[in-house]
Amino acid sequence: MRIFLESHNIKNKAGGLGTFNFQLINAMRKLDLKGLDITLNAQYPKKLKEEFGSVFRYSKYKSLERYFIFRKKRQYYVWHSLNQNTKVEPFYKPKKYILTIHDVNFVEEVSKNMNHKVNKRFISKLNRADVITYISEFAKKQTHQYFNVPNVPEYVIYNGNPCEEIIENNTFQPDFEIAKPFLYSLGDFIPRKNFLSLVKMMKYVDDYILIISGNNNKEYGEEIKQYIQKNKLENKVILTGIVDDAAKQYYLKNCSAFLFPSIREGFGLPPIEAMMFEKPVFLSKLTSLPEIGGDAAFYWDKFDAKYMKDFLYESLEQFNKNPDFYKKKISERANFFTWEKAAKQYLELYK
Repeated sequence: MRIFLESHNIKNKAGGLGTFNFQLINAMRKLDLKGLDITLNAQYPKKLKEEFGSVFRYSKYKSLERYFIFRKKRQYYVWHSLNQNTKVEPFYKPKKYILTIHDVNFVEEVSKNMNHKVNKRFISKLNRADVITYISEFAKKQTHQYFNVPNVPEYVIYNGNPCEEIIENNTFQPDFEIAKPFLYSLGDFIPRKNFLSLVKMMKYVDDYILIISGNNNKEYGEEIKQYIQKNKLENKVILTGIVDDAAKQYYLKNCSAFLFPSIREGFGLPPIEAMMFEKPVFLSKLTSLPEIGGDAAFYWDKFDAKYMKDFLYESLEQFNKNPDFYKKKISERANFFTWEKAAKQYLELYK
């Protein structure tokens, strides 16, 4: 059975979609793929072949393939669009077209006008789909809220945990001095991640420093840098930029708590990564985060800086009074999400 995975987002492992692509495919290669002829689409297929070997076929992604006449001409039994934003589509209609939806945040962030090109492109993908999968119940609810979803089979398949494999003998050391216990956050520097609320909170925090990792060379990153400078928080807030797995795991392992006040998430991978290290995790109550964190996380009700600090301190005190109780809950929640489980569900869907 010829299957095509539209996976070109795999090139950006620092982002959520790239992580999803890589981790799901990496889990698939370890399973029984007998009878399945799977092709991966990637900008650098040679690099991907070095990673995964001859388990898969490889197709080179070209930006021209976004246009109908240049689309891939090979006929596939299953075409799986691994996220809702991909512009690459099949030239010939496959027997089954599977669409995986991570979120439809673009409706709230770009335009609610259904004639906007972003929404029109998504609607065409929806109408093309024979099967729709979502990464959370929230993502399903959000999609139905804004769009007329066709009457096709729908499934919720949760993501796995990117930190399932903890690096042993990790030799990473930061290139700056960490003089106090630290709080950690991680993600792309875009407004929905709400990092600025954490930075503002740090004006009231003296016992910890805050370290945030992610691509901060964007408009939102510059806004945060200016706020840090203007409020003389350079000794309290450190922006590391993008980090590799070794650095990320070092910060997760050694932080006092993981903070993730995002206001829009289809799933939210970083909190469950932190849970692998049995860290107290602080989330917003918005969108999918309560679904993912369950009763193993602490939740801010609002983003007032003083309130956030007080809630953080009160909850950490609560955690430290009974760490074994909380660590057991956190560990169980982290292990609930596995890429093997997700990969098996997708392979079963293909079959």
